[in-house]
Amino acid sequence: MTRFTKRALPFAMLGAAGALLAQEPERPVFRVKVDMVVLTFQVTDNRGRYVNGLKPSDFRILEDGIPQRIATFAEGSNPAVQVLPDGTTRPILPAEEAAADTGLGRPADPLVGTNVFVLFDTSNYMYRSFVYASDAIADFVRGLDRADSVAVYTFSRNLSRASLLTQDRNQAIMGLRKAVAGDDAALYNAMLLTLRDAAKVPGRKVLIVFSNGPDNASVVAPDDVRVLAEDEGIPIYVISTNDVNKDPVSSAVFRRVSTQTGGKAYFARTWQRQVEAFESIREDLGNSYTVTYYPAPNPNEGFRRITVEIVTDTAKRYRVRARPGYRPRPAF
Repeated sequence: MTRFTKRALPFAMLGAAGALLAQEPERPVFRVKVDMVVLTFQVTDNRGRYVNGLKPSDFRILEDGIPQRIATFAEGSNPAVQVLPDGTTRPILPAEEAAADTGLGRPADPLVGTNVFVLFDTSNYMYRSFVYASDAIADFVRGLDRADSVAVYTFSRNLSRASLLTQDRNQAIMGLRKAVAGDDAALYNAMLLTLRDAAKVPGRKVLIVFSNGPDNASVVAPDDVRVLAEDEGIPIYVISTNDVNKDPVSSAVFRRVSTQTGGKAYFARTWQRQVEAFESIREDLGNSYTVTYYPAPNPNEGFRRITVEIVTDTAKRYRVRARPGYRPRPAF
């Protein structure tokens, strides 16, 4: 279910690639190969209510305007099904896709449920709300669908993998409870590292960030985080404990990063609002659609725009929220 991307960048100085570039030595040739794209999205009506029960035949996926054939389809935490060329579906046998040992934990079944990566800010910015935040996260973990796997990471200046991917809720919460308050906040560093871990795990993935907001120790820019999440198909949800008006810079970043990856940003100062934000995220996960496809030939080596269309007569009443696209990268 995950999008596997292989990087291939031939240079003139390397063997056969040298002969290939001999005719135009001043122009290196870049080659990209995208084996599979994963796209998770939600459909809502004009009142903001989730639309469930849609089938693969109800959707048309376009990449730079080029129609794509859906390979697999799933709704919520239900098992994915294979979509055959004639539009019919069939179950995917467990042997057809297995989880590789990444050293980061693994889901019980990479074709079922969502791999939820929770990133908890334990910097000194969170000092006053540390305990309440921990309780809100623990309640969220307990309420996840049985099919979901969860990992808990914490950060201040450095990232800590408190609990690797597991379906054991107690194990995840034990890792969370071991977190201690830190010092400076390297938020974007931690987000980037967590996304890199998530990208190694097969199946549907999502990153949930619980943070006060300010970052005073990162060496990467927030747009580096956004680009990686876009390209890997990992929606980012952000819950900020800060007042949206008191830190406009972080608030703008959170909105941009979440919107461009198909997630949401919440600004929840109180414990009750934080619990409500987590409940909203849980509903989003349970009411999502996930499709995969193998991209049709496309000469575009830059940003490829993805469009999800609903082909039924009721399409005008529905709204689709999804990431806008991705960049196929040269791979080594």
